[in-house]
Amino acid sequence: MPFYVFPNEIEVNWGLFIVLYPYITGLVAGAFIVSSLYHVFGKSELKPLSRLSLITALAFLFVAPMPLLAHLGQLFRAFNIMFTPHLTSAMAGFGFIYSFYLILCLLETWFIYREDIVHYASTSKGFTKVFYNILSLGAKDISPTALNTDHKVVSILAAIGIPSACFLHGYVGFIFGSIKANPWWSTPLMPVIFLLSAIVSGIALLILIYRVSSWLRRQEMDLPCLMSLNRYLWVFLLLASVLELLEVLHMGYESKEEWDMVRGLLTNEIPVTYLGVQMGFGVLIPLVLLPFGRWRRLSAGIRQLLTIISGALVLIGVLAMRFNVVIGGQLISKSLAGYAQFHWRLFSNEGIIPSLFILSLPLLILSAMVRVLPPWMGGAEGPKKDSMVTPFNIKLQPKASGNK
Repeated sequence: MPFYVFPNEIEVNWGLFIVLYPYITGLVAGAFIVSSLYHVFGKSELKPLSRLSLITALAFLFVAPMPLLAHLGQLFRAFNIMFTPHLTSAMAGFGFIYSFYLILCLLETWFIYREDIVHYASTSKGFTKVFYNILSLGAKDISPTALNTDHKVVSILAAIGIPSACFLHGYVGFIFGSIKANPWWSTPLMPVIFLLSAIVSGIALLILIYRVSSWLRRQEMDLPCLMSLNRYLWVFLLLASVLELLEVLHMGYESKEEWDMVRGLLTNEIPVTYLGVQMGFGVLIPLVLLPFGRWRRLSAGIRQLLTIISGALVLIGVLAMRFNVVIGGQLISKSLAGYAQFHWRLFSNEGIIPSLFILSLPLLILSAMVRVLPPWMGGAEGPKKDSMVTPFNIKLQPKASGNK
């Protein structure tokens, strides 16, 4: 029933840029929570990723507002949120939440890398020396007492960052869940579903980044660390998928007047992206593969491969979930009498190519950040002096002879 819609519903106003907005913020929240599992809860098996996960969250955080600004068109209008704040607006809340979270991530990164920065400033020459001297902010004390203080500050910031990360992405789900006129969005479970899927996508992203970075450095992956990510991914994926299914089953059991529209949306309008990509590739297959990835009878290579494939499928599935929520919700007519149509575009505004460009920007930023602040030079206690990795020049290390 594509033509039983109001004239102002022919065009879908929120396109792919708005799909990317909750997707990128979800990756930020998920990656930061993985970092906090080590710094706050002492999960030592995640130590190899404690730094990489933090700067990954920071790199994606830099790009998080870009889809919104690109969709807005007139970028300077965004500053009105800060100049004329409206404290009761959920949309305006993003400006305050994002600013607070960005400052918190920058502070935690600086305290974690402060000893490294001082070390680079004392051993480098020329522009590099000047750069790291500026980056140190004049704090050159790296005595055991000062480093212990840094560690305590990092723990406090990470503890504050966990609810902040939950709030950053949970409020995105709150925006959709609070729209009463849309039956596909209006549910109190929406913030929780968005948050759990954010954690899932962040863990899956770190699995792939860890694999690629290890391959580029010719280093073996730390198997206990990867298996820990495997367990966390499986648990949170199970919770997220159960809540998503409960949401649909609850709608079907109540069978309100809008249920026919929701059922038609899932079975006729978005069956490929919902049933096939989101629930099939993004949930069902990873839920089966991840336990096999932890089966000790399999070789380490097979276990790694199963975990990496699952991470890639989960990332695709969460992106499909964001698409189904943002675009799918707009396909339902406000009169509940038909469906609008979404038209894919390639190069135009909010097309596939611009969206892929925005999605690739955080990875480019991350590749630059790891050259300035290498994340694999030790844990919170400082850099390893015998490491072959130097700032601005990531050298390939010899391939490790064994695996844990």
